[in-house]
Amino acid sequence: MDEVKVVVAHSERATLRVGDVFLKVDADQARIDVEVEAMALAPVPTPEVLWRKPPVLAIAALPGTTLGRLGGPSTGSPTAWAAAGAAIRKLHDAPLPLRPGRAGRSIIALAAELDDECELLVTNGVLPADLVTRNRQVAEAALRPWTPAFTHGDLQIAHVFVDGDGVTGIIDWSEAGQGDALYDLATFTLGHEEHLDDVIAGYGTDIDLDVIHAWWSLRSLLAVRWLIEHGFDPFSPGCEVDVLRSRM
Repeated sequence: MDEVKVVVAHSERATLRVGDVFLKVDADQARIDVEVEAMALAPVPTPEVLWRKPPVLAIAALPGTTLGRLGGPSTGSPTAWAAAGAAIRKLHDAPLPLRPGRAGRSIIALAAELDDECELLVTNGVLPADLVTRNRQVAEAALRPWTPAFTHGDLQIAHVFVDGDGVTGIIDWSEAGQGDALYDLATFTLGHEEHLDDVIAGYGTDIDLDVIHAWWSLRSLLAVRWLIEHGFDPFSPGCEVDVLRSRM
């Protein structure tokens, strides 16, 4: 019998692996709806949906390995990172899905959420005030008008699989929808700034680096408390708090 491996688990959802099958358990069926719909529309390789019986979605494992993870070393070559950039560009150029995604929150709503979170981080003593203030200043550059694109919405490097120098698939589409393309690029390179040039080379167009830096700060500020509350450690080397410190 294949071993059951817990890939990730917290109060909102869990993902288990049994052999070559991933079982995603999510109490919010709307997230699963978004994921299935996005995988069907995305013009990049995605996992095969094997079956669905709420609250469980079963998908096939992808060939290859991930490019790495936040807080860990990258296992991919510069060519592989560039190939990922080209795949992301293909996604962003695709016809828009109907739904707004996580990367598509309004500027006003996002600014209000960010200000509230910054206040809580300081008031609760989670992060020093100067660190929060500086990164809130950096994050301001992300709060600008943008042209909607087909975005993944949670494009961590652990969600992109490669085999050699080619992309074999992208997983975890529950936050997909219309959004800011630079949010995806920033999420993908978060904590791996050394590969940003490779990704941009593959993406194939000029990128406003100030906005990428802004999204690194903004995403990290919004993530720290959630990660702590759900059993993760944003203070681990190379993770969100180190990303915030790098902007000082």
